[in-house]
Amino acid sequence: MGNRFAAGIVDYIIIFGVTFFLVFTLGEPNDAGGYSLNGLPGLIPIVFWLIITVGLEIGFGATAGNYLVGLKPIPKSGTNRKLTFKESFKRHLLDPIDMLFFGLVGIVTIKNTELNQRVGDLWAKTIVVPIKSLSEIKMK
Repeated sequence: MGNRFAAGIVDYIIIFGVTFFLVFTLGEPNDAGGYSLNGLPGLIPIVFWLIITVGLEIGFGATAGNYLVGLKPIPKSGTNRKLTFKESFKRHLLDPIDMLFFGLVGIVTIKNTELNQRVGDLWAKTIVVPIKSLSEIKMK
């Protein structure tokens, strides 16, 4: 549980950090006293989110955070393979729900599902496992 939390923190520090940087460097002052990204620049944070979450999972098998803590998302069937675009996109599209109330929704869901799945994992039919356990399966 702690590793999954740490992985999420790493991933979203990267995502939010880059997003804030983009807003303050490319954004325009708005009426509320802040900055807004308008037009095409407004799509950059969305594309960046897609690359950091879905792109890394389908390309390398894990996000930066999951890789750092030794976790890998795989299909619920237990097959040791990279997720498809659809599986990964579905997992991460529901990240905001899993993060509600400072992650309480995700924590409660992980604690109360047999395979320790978040809401996004349930919808995408995926699980997150330690990378070490996959190499042990391979060796048998």
